[in-house]
Amino acid sequence: MKRILLSIFAFVVSVSLTFAQQAIFERHEIVSPKFNADGTVTFTLRAPEAKKVTILADFLTRPTEELQQKDGVWTYTSDVLAPELYSYRFYVDGAETLDPSNLNRSRDVRSFMSTFIISKEEGDCGYLYGNHNVAHGDVAQVWYDSPTLGMKRRMSIYTPAGYDKGKKYPVMYLLHGAGGDEEAWLTLGRTAQIMDNLIALGKAEPMIVVMPNGNASDDASPYATGLTQKDRPKASYQESFPDIMDYVSKHYKVKKGADNTALCGLSMGGFHTWSISNLNPGKFGYIGLYSAAVRMDRNSKKSVDVQLEENTEVSAQMKAVFDAKPHLYWIAIGKDDFLYDQNVGLRKYLDKMGYPYEYYESEGGHIWRNWRIYLTIFAQRLFK
Repeated sequence: MKRILLSIFAFVVSVSLTFAQQAIFERHEIVSPKFNADGTVTFTLRAPEAKKVTILADFLTRPTEELQQKDGVWTYTSDVLAPELYSYRFYVDGAETLDPSNLNRSRDVRSFMSTFIISKEEGDCGYLYGNHNVAHGDVAQVWYDSPTLGMKRRMSIYTPAGYDKGKKYPVMYLLHGAGGDEEAWLTLGRTAQIMDNLIALGKAEPMIVVMPNGNASDDASPYATGLTQKDRPKASYQESFPDIMDYVSKHYKVKKGADNTALCGLSMGGFHTWSISNLNPGKFGYIGLYSAAVRMDRNSKKSVDVQLEENTEVSAQMKAVFDAKPHLYWIAIGKDDFLYDQNVGLRKYLDKMGYPYEYYESEGGHIWRNWRIYLTIFAQRLFK
């Protein structure tokens, strides 16, 4: 009996492995997305039972477009697309689905999207977001102790190619927006690819990039542990930020001082950048606000410049920041960003006080397409 059971078990395992291997090597005749010679892209989905299939994408001029059907295969061809990283997904009779023929995908908060990259020449933004035959850095996801928040927390850290050779490097702290986590700048922001390619092209200095989790109540991305602190955090993320810098200085080969330290972030991370730099004047020689939320009182109808003038504590903090003479105070935002007026107010205040800064205005709104560009520009300005 024992021999019979063992034989049956062996047969079941053999059949399972056969089907598993078949799935691995199975060829799919559908190619999606397909990059056409005229610069358009065709998307294809097999759904023979479907009544209607639409595509939601960030390259469309309106929210969705319908696919055309022939013999159960649905297709849509885009307009000519410029170099960029694009996101999309399908809806089959209203049910959301990713492109099964495309293994490239990313997560934005709770939404998953299929992705692809268009590049036309070396150095364009699509090129910078892709993987190429260049020296690659490493990305580690590490846990650090935050005594200020009373927990261990996770962050992502990029180290450039050659880091293991022994020299020290400057460091950029890169902060995500609301709903993001320590993975956002890696997946949607393409930080590792941008840094690898900029460094390889000689356009950016080799540097360490630290990408923490900016949610003070969380220890890590919910996709890492699913754990969230039940009680209110013991302190704000801004107040706990020195814990991050302390860990990095003790565990990584970093050059010390403001000349070798940059801080930047998008949206909520832009607010954190602004607030952290105000609380730590003289610590950061390079400060970058990407589509930053800078309103202090959400219930106030007063503009940001007026609020800053009336708030003596924050005004004193900002005076200390600029008295320390940072090499670069950089503000970037899209023309259609819902935080545009707040940034206008911040700039009015800086102009009135005579504080030096640089301003970059792009097309579009509060989107990753802008934030990847801002990172690309800002990184090239650092540590020269």
